[in-house]
Amino acid sequence: MSAQLRVAMIGHGFMGAAHSVGWRQAPAAFDLPLTPVMSVIVGRDADKTSAAADRWGWAQHAADWREVIERDDVDVVDIVTPGDTHAEIAIAALAAGKHVLCEKPLANSVAEAQSMAEAARDAAGRGIRAMVGFTYRRVPAATLMRDMIEAGRIGAVRQVRASYRQDWLADAEAPMTWRLDKDRAGSGALGDIGAHAIDLTQFVTGTSVTEVSGILETLVRERPLLAEGSGLSGTAAEGRGEVTVDDVAMFTGRLSSGALASFEATRFATGRKNALEIEISGDRGALRWNLEDMNVLEFHDATRPSVEQGFTRILVTEPDHPYLSGWWPAGHMLGYEHGFSHQVKDLVEAISTGVDPHPTFADGLSVQRVLDAVERSSAASSAWTAV
Repeated sequence: MSAQLRVAMIGHGFMGAAHSVGWRQAPAAFDLPLTPVMSVIVGRDADKTSAAADRWGWAQHAADWREVIERDDVDVVDIVTPGDTHAEIAIAALAAGKHVLCEKPLANSVAEAQSMAEAARDAAGRGIRAMVGFTYRRVPAATLMRDMIEAGRIGAVRQVRASYRQDWLADAEAPMTWRLDKDRAGSGALGDIGAHAIDLTQFVTGTSVTEVSGILETLVRERPLLAEGSGLSGTAAEGRGEVTVDDVAMFTGRLSSGALASFEATRFATGRKNALEIEISGDRGALRWNLEDMNVLEFHDATRPSVEQGFTRILVTEPDHPYLSGWWPAGHMLGYEHGFSHQVKDLVEAISTGVDPHPTFADGLSVQRVLDAVERSSAASSAWTAV
């Protein structure tokens, strides 16, 4: 048996469930050099935390994350709390000698993200690793897109179109949630889902966003409150709460290669449930991927004879495709949860080999700087703003 890697997860809820599946499934699907052990889950509400521990397979539950990160029987701290707590927990965990996985966006501000990146850099000198959870990098079709661009299959990248469209707030009477509170979430559609579009663009192209021109809009400025905290279910309470984040973010950008990019992040795209989409146009071809059809990558080879050209549909389920060796026979589809198993695989292997896992906290900081530049651009009437 391999040595154990004992995990404490801070927070639960939706992302806690997804991360729990990843920790549970990765050692069954892949031959890992260290065995993750789901030791303890932490939350403020004892009853809810206990229920989450029972449901997802955590051995213990606790209420005080500060005590948990000091425990000798914890090796990794997985942070799935709202953004306003990321910096405090991550920096303290790294100082305590724990490896850290932190959900995206890395923080609620550039200053916080900078502090986290510096703490991660210092911890790396002591053999402690930190990673930010941009899991869509690890969807096999998205990783294959990166590999094909790196191999020159579409030539020089000229233009990128990236969007993340959802409709869960299209109803103006949908209730308030912590994601609509700037103090807790940092930003709205921009940071919550736009961060994925930014990171995926930088990941697959191997470039960075250097300047932006954008606009943010809050389409519904008040929503009904719930009697029970910040969830999307509960008993309606009297009164309405102020929405202090953006509902829609749209911006253009320039990449470090000189290529142009357009970005959209919205929670008001009626009929779009989880449509993260990216299309890369090069001088020798193009690639397109959409999360709502996540096992398929479309490839246009512009070097073929004109009578043979057109987008080819690649079903990314072959054993030689990224991450697929651990799963099912070709044609048996993967789902949303598999990216979290791939995230665990990459983190555990990086810890075992003593290298920094990607995306690093420095990568998370780079995305945070783009988010900040978009906000500054919108406040300056969409003026072009350096990242």
